[in-house]
Amino acid sequence: MTSKELRGGVQMSNLDQPLFDGAEATKRDLVDYLEFVGERLVRVLRGRALSVVRVRPGQEPFMQKNLPKYTPDWVPRATVWAQSSHREVTYALGDDVRTLLWFGNQRAVEYHPLLLPVDHSAGPTHLVLDLDPSPVQTFRDAAAGAHLIRAALAADGLAGAVKTSGAKGLHVFVPIEPGVAIEDAAAATRAVAARAERLDPAVGTTAFIREDRAGKVFLDSTRAGGATVIAAYSPRIRPGVPVSFPLRWNDIDAVSPADFTLRTAPGLLGDSDPWATEMPAPQALPADLIAEGHTIPIARVQAMHEGKRRARTRREQ
Repeated sequence: MTSKELRGGVQMSNLDQPLFDGAEATKRDLVDYLEFVGERLVRVLRGRALSVVRVRPGQEPFMQKNLPKYTPDWVPRATVWAQSSHREVTYALGDDVRTLLWFGNQRAVEYHPLLLPVDHSAGPTHLVLDLDPSPVQTFRDAAAGAHLIRAALAADGLAGAVKTSGAKGLHVFVPIEPGVAIEDAAAATRAVAARAERLDPAVGTTAFIREDRAGKVFLDSTRAGGATVIAAYSPRIRPGVPVSFPLRWNDIDAVSPADFTLRTAPGLLGDSDPWATEMPAPQALPADLIAEGHTIPIARVQAMHEGKRRARTRREQ
């Protein structure tokens, strides 16, 4: 059980060490899980620039985007321009199970693919809505927000698949037909959130500034373009190592994120791939949805300007 142990052709080390404080799991448990979930996770990651969150003994977790120099040559990769840092970054591509196992040996617990494929030519593949309950709320509140999103989508003849975030929230993925411009997909996402908010403003809010949410579920439409989102089946660095787990819509009111962990997920999955089977076919976006979205300010930009305005007001008082 030392560095001589091989898993899927990858040399492993220190598999019986604790994964992190509060995990109640070892590095071996992580590698076992990645090996089990295997191709299901690869199907989510394939062709997308991959960021991972690693955790080393005695250190805080950290996100790794750029591949380290010691990465084996066989790990697939792509060089992508990172707008946030204004530099080229060489990302891994999670295109095979061997790569997942190598990352597991590096203590990479979380897997965050870019929403846009490396090949941008076909445009975005999904709209993503993130249901984030306020600090005083629970997962049940996130489920109520997700139902609003589902109803808003259905009113436009659209459908999505839902999964836990691995924390308190839920993610709704709406597959779309190829050829939608990045800006149009982002606009449609904003419009879906706005329409959901109008269905029941007592439950959900699109307010980007936390202090403006008034204890409601944040209907987050900002996961667009070059954003990342935790992959379905990815573990999280949280007590008990919960997993971002696909759900059926009829089940979201009857489950808890704690039901889906590194230890319980394999038994719940068996040979199934619910993220694939629950995902609708790609859909055309209604023109009016896109048009409405373009009238809605981009949340981060609006929040930045509003923050500056409030700061000026405070200084003048």
